[in-house]
Amino acid sequence: MPIAIPDACTLPTAERPLRLAEFDALFASAVRQVDTVGPTHARLRLSGPAGLAAKVRDLTARETGCCSFFTFTTTEQPTSDGEAVVLDIEVPAAHADVLASLTRRASAVSAAATS
Repeated sequence: MPIAIPDACTLPTAERPLRLAEFDALFASAVRQVDTVGPTHARLRLSGPAGLAAKVRDLTARETGCCSFFTFTTTEQPTSDGEAVVLDIEVPAAHADVLASLTRRASAVSAAATS
């Protein structure tokens, strides 16, 4: 299930599979719920071991560096063990298809990991 990569992406083509693998690893290990808030806004709920929030912030900061149309907001949630994070992802209307592609992939990868 490929992700639509817009022309606005400045990540070198050779590095794209590596970034996709990083997102897939995050989706498989930590995504617990994917919600579409609207066509330009999605919310992912993640949980995992200590360090999860830092990992999410690092990955999303690097993604924003090459695809500046993404706005990622990371909110840590209280938990009794490990870490829980709510990741809001917003894009301009012109990139709604990219967000839809990303949320479909997050849903599919996380579902496959829990099956």
